[in-house]
Amino acid sequence: MAELQLGEAIALGLLHGPAELLPISSSGHVTVVPWLLGWEYPDVDAELRKSFEVMLHAGTAAALIFALRSEVADSLRTGTPRLAILIGLSFMPPAAAGYAFEGPIERHLGRPGPVAAALAAGGLALAWADRSPSRRDSAEATGADALWLGVAQACALVPGVSRNGATLTAARRRGFTRASAQLLSRHVALPIIAAATARRLARLHAREVPPAARKPLAGGAAASFASTLAAVRAARRIGPDRTLLPYAAYRLAVSGLIAARLARLRSARSSTMGP
Repeated sequence: MAELQLGEAIALGLLHGPAELLPISSSGHVTVVPWLLGWEYPDVDAELRKSFEVMLHAGTAAALIFALRSEVADSLRTGTPRLAILIGLSFMPPAAAGYAFEGPIERHLGRPGPVAAALAAGGLALAWADRSPSRRDSAEATGADALWLGVAQACALVPGVSRNGATLTAARRRGFTRASAQLLSRHVALPIIAAATARRLARLHAREVPPAARKPLAGGAAASFASTLAAVRAARRIGPDRTLLPYAAYRLAVSGLIAARLARLRSARSSTMGP
């Protein structure tokens, strides 16, 4: 059984922040990048990998709350019962789906093949949704919109789908402008990210972490925090009204890389086994 390496942990932490903020799937990238590069990480004990991924999410959640503190404070100060209802409606589907299906999803869909399929399907959906007319503002969001965003977040439990990608897809298909879709995506994502991270940290607290893994876990969390802050600043400079097509193309390209490597591995196994 391989040990969790500090260098790999920091590299994955640096990857996690941008991958969480962009519609490309942080969980999918943490799964497939080490596999594509031949790192030791895929051979680390499954429970330790789960603990490490919790720490990556904790670093990203802390950075998001810090970076968006003014936006969060404004929402809390000026929030209305209507806003609370909308956020609650968007929270229920992923919370229920996570409680019921998180374990089976991790066991059966956290492999390169399913991740490749999810990346490709999500990329095609993102490109299709981004062609929708931009006629609605975030202030026009209704209960039905909130439920659709919640269903999108529930789908994002599957590695490779992407929470940001799924909510942007749902919001654009509902006719929201790109800027409004970005805003809605952030508003519905923060509560579920914070709640899921708190629940996973509580479970991690009850789990015994090997002493040798503590430094890589801390390094990954710190790198995730730093990369998330940098990604938030970069996103603000780029602007919210950007096309989503480059992200769709990127997802399809990564999916193709995974499929090509899987095909090579199958071919190598067939050659080894012989006729």
